[in-house]
Amino acid sequence: WVIPKGWPIKGMKSAKSAAQEAFEEAGIIGKVAKTPVGAYTYDKRLRNGRLQHVRVAVFALCVESEADAYPELGQREKRWLPLTEAATLVDEPELMVVLATFKPGAAKP
Repeated sequence: WVIPKGWPIKGMKSAKSAAQEAFEEAGIIGKVAKTPVGAYTYDKRLRNGRLQHVRVAVFALCVESEADAYPELGQREKRWLPLTEAATLVDEPELMVVLATFKPGAAKP
């Protein structure tokens, strides 16, 4: 399992880019925190087969609604889980820590 993520969107601040990715990948709409709540790294396989070491900034999003239709609908399975359970399902150890230690009330949109 992973969280919505993507390459930065040109001309858009990191937080807004993260919110856009959350919409495109999961149909999630809400207010995004301006500063990251954590970060993690992983190796992404590019189309040419090369591995790119990527650092992902994780932003909290206060979900206000979910769209019935969004760009990547049907490409992924979406699940809502308690943070402690979600942390046990991801492969990246650093993301595990971000999820396990996240305090929803501490992130300010």
